[in-house]
Amino acid sequence: MFDTLSDRLSATFKSLRSKGRLSEADIDATAREIRIALLEADVALPVVRAFIKQVKERAVGVEVSQALNPAQQVIKIVNEELVAILGGETRRLRFAKQPPTVIMLAGLQGAGKTTLAGKLGHWLKSQGHSPLLVACDLQRPNAVNQLSVVAERAGVGVYAPQPGNGVGDPVQVAKDSIEYAKTKVHDVVIVDTAGRLGIDQELMQQAADIRDAVSPDEVLFVVDAMIGQDAVNTAEAFRDGVGFDGVVLSKLDGDARGGAALSIAHVTGRQIMFASNGEKLDDFDAFHPDRMASRILGMGDMLTLIEKAEQTFSQQEAEKMASKLASKKGQDFTLDDFLAQMEQVRKMGSISKLLGMLPGMGQIKDQINNLDERDVDRTAAIIKSMTPGERQDPTVINGSRRARIAKGSGVEVSAVKNLVERFFEARKMMSRMAQGGGMPGMPGMPGMGGGPGRQKKKQKQAKGKQRSGNPMKRKQQEDEAAARRAAAEDAAAGGAFGLPAGQGGKDFELPDEFKKFMG
Repeated sequence: MFDTLSDRLSATFKSLRSKGRLSEADIDATAREIRIALLEADVALPVVRAFIKQVKERAVGVEVSQALNPAQQVIKIVNEELVAILGGETRRLRFAKQPPTVIMLAGLQGAGKTTLAGKLGHWLKSQGHSPLLVACDLQRPNAVNQLSVVAERAGVGVYAPQPGNGVGDPVQVAKDSIEYAKTKVHDVVIVDTAGRLGIDQELMQQAADIRDAVSPDEVLFVVDAMIGQDAVNTAEAFRDGVGFDGVVLSKLDGDARGGAALSIAHVTGRQIMFASNGEKLDDFDAFHPDRMASRILGMGDMLTLIEKAEQTFSQQEAEKMASKLASKKGQDFTLDDFLAQMEQVRKMGSISKLLGMLPGMGQIKDQINNLDERDVDRTAAIIKSMTPGERQDPTVINGSRRARIAKGSGVEVSAVKNLVERFFEARKMMSRMAQGGGMPGMPGMPGMGGGPGRQKKKQKQAKGKQRSGNPMKRKQQEDEAAARRAAAEDAAAGGAFGLPAGQGGKDFELPDEFKKFMG
């Protein structure tokens, strides 16, 4: 959603990095570019004005003028101000001292309240709570059935005594749900209310009546992040008419410009608490302003990536894998372990999204978006087509075995051969890293290829080479040297990850070194 904004800001900061000192003209030009980027992202005009004012005031101050690297200081200021307009610190749910905690969802029809109720219930369940979804949307056709299906998928309870489709009293259902939750020992009640296509008096009155009937601990306004400036206007109307405590952004994975996310907290004075960024139940998490600002500026989101890894990988399993890799040449690490690691990574979510959280990956986001997630499934199919003995010792896999494995997994024989070769190389690299030897092929680091000793050796070898006195032989030497220089220039002209300069994302294929970790 923030791709366009990220690209504009990255281009602006790139031009700053070449400057040793920043003049007022440089700061004015940067502020102008940032203003255009924010307006193009559909950020509300009052928010843009306040943001630019703060950035300029700080940029012309002492912290930039006396900085060793002024460009980095400006980026730091922009990052801090982005965090501020996104709400500052992370806002947590308030739980009632005496259960159940009542959370009421409000918003327009189509904002995704019912689906989000299931995601919130699933998230709370993973936090150790026992949530109950309450069907108070009795107007929209099949809304009650939809909530029941979502609750079943999320593995949480549902209270739906009325059939809906225009039948039933939503206020009474909300009131009765509290006693039902106490009886069934649910510590959180999530009330899904009706919406309308637009703001009207009937919608406001019903939401206010439900609020008064259940006295919710949190009223969350669910807003579709793709509707742009209208999201801010709707949020202001709900704040004044019903009142809410926090905002939940749905459809944050859409291709809209994302201005609502940057505007709504600043305009309404209510923080964004949760964000939904996909269709799966797991595509939902607490909203962290600092992490979102970091993503927008192309600095990645390592904290979220680490949290996902901690939720997926157990400490015991991690230590077990580390001990296997630390063995002699990592030979205890088998294809079974490799398959288990791949399946664990898949549990963390989309590989494209995981790669997007790494710093600097914004430069190749088109290529990342075009990754084929099914490659992991194909790799898993190849490994599962092997016998237990072949997985333990892949060196026994000969030509006839490769043909059998390829036939069983529905791939070419060459794919089986490539997988086994990649596995051996990856195991060797990971084993070397686990033993503290560093990553092979990286110059100037302990235990890595191309270190100072090797460089000196190469220099000595180069000095030993002399031009031949034979004109024919000397010509041959010169031609070979020219060919080597041309090859080096072609390699230097390549883009990120060895991608040839100017190559688009459609034909992108990850290099072998990266595929080792991708399966």
